[in-house]
Amino acid sequence: MTLQNWAALALLIVAIVVTVPLLGGYMAKVYDPTLGRPRGDRFFSAIERVVYRFCGVNPEREQRWNVYALSLLAFSLVSVLVLYVQLRLQGHLFLNPDHYKGVEPKLSFNTAVSFVTNTNWQAYGDGVMSHLSQMAGLAFHNFVSAAAGAAVAVAFIRGLVRRRTRTLGNFWVDLTRTCTRILLPLTFLASIVLLSQGVIDNFNASKTVHTVAGQTQTIPGGPVASQEAIKEGGQNGGGFFGANSIHPFENPNGITNFLEVWLELAIPFSLAFTFGKMARDQKQGWVVFAVMFALWLAMLLVVANLEPAGNPHLTAVGANQKVTAVQAGGNFEGKDTRIGNAACGVFGGSTTSTSSGAVNCQHDSLLPLSGGATMVNMMFGEISPGGTGSGLFGMLIFALLSVFIAGLMVGRTPEYLGKKIQSQEMKLVALYLLLPAIFILAFAGAAVIISTALNARTNAGPHGLSEIVYAYTSAFNNNGSAFGGLSVNTAWYDTTLGIVMLAGRLLPMVAVLAIGGSLARKKHVPATAGTFPTGTPLFGGLVFGVVIIVVGLTYFPVVSLGPIVEHLAGKF
Repeated sequence: MTLQNWAALALLIVAIVVTVPLLGGYMAKVYDPTLGRPRGDRFFSAIERVVYRFCGVNPEREQRWNVYALSLLAFSLVSVLVLYVQLRLQGHLFLNPDHYKGVEPKLSFNTAVSFVTNTNWQAYGDGVMSHLSQMAGLAFHNFVSAAAGAAVAVAFIRGLVRRRTRTLGNFWVDLTRTCTRILLPLTFLASIVLLSQGVIDNFNASKTVHTVAGQTQTIPGGPVASQEAIKEGGQNGGGFFGANSIHPFENPNGITNFLEVWLELAIPFSLAFTFGKMARDQKQGWVVFAVMFALWLAMLLVVANLEPAGNPHLTAVGANQKVTAVQAGGNFEGKDTRIGNAACGVFGGSTTSTSSGAVNCQHDSLLPLSGGATMVNMMFGEISPGGTGSGLFGMLIFALLSVFIAGLMVGRTPEYLGKKIQSQEMKLVALYLLLPAIFILAFAGAAVIISTALNARTNAGPHGLSEIVYAYTSAFNNNGSAFGGLSVNTAWYDTTLGIVMLAGRLLPMVAVLAIGGSLARKKHVPATAGTFPTGTPLFGGLVFGVVIIVVGLTYFPVVSLGPIVEHLAGKF
């Protein structure tokens, strides 16, 4: 990395540190009125009253964890059905200036599940979705899918901090307030900045123009800037164009590239601060933030340093010389020269640490260890800092596991925030942690023995295995990025990836709400001299170690057979 790259990374870190207490404190007031009225409360309350009246929601009525979970499931499954129908009927609807036909059934199913689950996996390319499908279908679900994740995280926090209660809040209220007070304002401001830098936003049809070389080229139009803002701000990742943030209409320069990385990280990191505020113990929030930050920075530096260094086999023959004083050579395959390979590493390390999945370079072209690092980021469960809400409750699950292990070490019943962690909670924690391995490894294992799935690879050997494992890891963890060498628009991958996306989104959320409901019913246990303190660097180090051990024991064999073998074999 050059001095310029290090300066850009330092500026990003400063922006995160400044953002976290400001945005996190605001979100705490949005979700917990006892902390004070958030800014704009009168304005947003008027809008929300209309929404509640139209939907028949009583905002004063709270829900038990099972009713909260049923609301989440009903909303998600109905949303899949509505979006599926909309995509199938696309050719008969308005705002379709390019006259795109309805989307075929298997691709409609995959896309509907993808966007409702916050995965935004795009098994399609350009020239498929109309402007209406992009806006009222895909971009709409960019908002509400992110809001659903935040709602579950907030409900879980309430379960941790409340005493002797059976309710965790109201799903419909949490969903609405997240959209109106957090995502919409953030998206509006980000859209203005993106527009000022040249990101397009219009309702134009594609235009065919003649180039100076005497050729023809199709120039697309569409509502891009608004979708780009929520795609990154809600950690969705589904871009207007198939090339995603590599496309100059989505990401034209260094300013937009910096903004998009910041948008990916802002809400997930800030929710750790929100947790501390709602728990009335800010040390707890800073511990969660510190573990998230350490995992994010460590993995980011792996990719950001390996890509500029380049392929060692090319270096051996002198092919990685510096091309200018500021732009190092290195591995430029799959990169955009406007952005560079170090910035690709920062973006790639961030997008796979969150559930964004947006890309500003081709991850399939990353060096084996770089690509392996992005894959491991997702295998962490995307908790560093993860998606909107999902990153926080995923990290808190690891915190419960860590405090349980600490309790075993000192011979005491483990406690977290004054709540005893007992067998009922630990069974659900174990289920939460086993679900990814069951779905990712089982479906990847099936894909490598089924000929139609195996033939979808464009690479044999270890890299081909990585392409398959990456796909299912991305799907279950609702990331949406991919190793582009895998042709996934097939019956097998459209169907199985859709199943994995649904399972990866809904099953962990139900487990989290069940844990929250169990903890909410418990009384508060005062801390004693034997209580293991959880607001300390020691506990943060324990959580960090538990994450590494659990993920390592689960995925080390498949990572060894993929990226590590590919690196050692030197065939890349």
